[in-house]
Amino acid sequence: MLDVGAGTGLSYPLLLDAVGDTGQVLAFEQSPEMFALAEQRLARNHWHAIWHRQAAAESVELPKMADAVLFNYVHDISRSPQAVDNIMRQVRPGARIAIAGMKFFPWWTGPLNLLAWLKNRPYNAHPGELWHPWDIIASHCTAFEWQATQFGMGYLAKGIKRSPADQ
Repeated sequence: MLDVGAGTGLSYPLLLDAVGDTGQVLAFEQSPEMFALAEQRLARNHWHAIWHRQAAAESVELPKMADAVLFNYVHDISRSPQAVDNIMRQVRPGARIAIAGMKFFPWWTGPLNLLAWLKNRPYNAHPGELWHPWDIIASHCTAFEWQATQFGMGYLAKGIKRSPADQ
């Protein structure tokens, strides 16, 4: 299981439960401050089934192929073709992909999208790319589907990593 842009490691307990006693969580975070908080969380909890590194998504090298991936509110990573390509080349075909994030409200709500843009501006390098923020990841998947959350300003999505035969 790969946690993309793991932040402070808040997802680690849930991911460890998901992989069980014989699995491993792979994780990386680019921000030195967030990574330091994740390091503290790891030390406090004595988790040994987690491989985590401070690295950029465009250059991270995983120790093994991931069999599932979580993109949890990592808009700048999911909007970078280089980052997504690097991650997905290290994910086995057939792996489950899960995504959560922010998006624009439906077009007909017009002015409400200013709220979404303003809310994302401090956190995202590309806050205007919120119409289909999952599309770069979706291009690597089959059986891709998404649904709106947060009254239309968020989304949850899932898919299956394509095999070479599917491309």
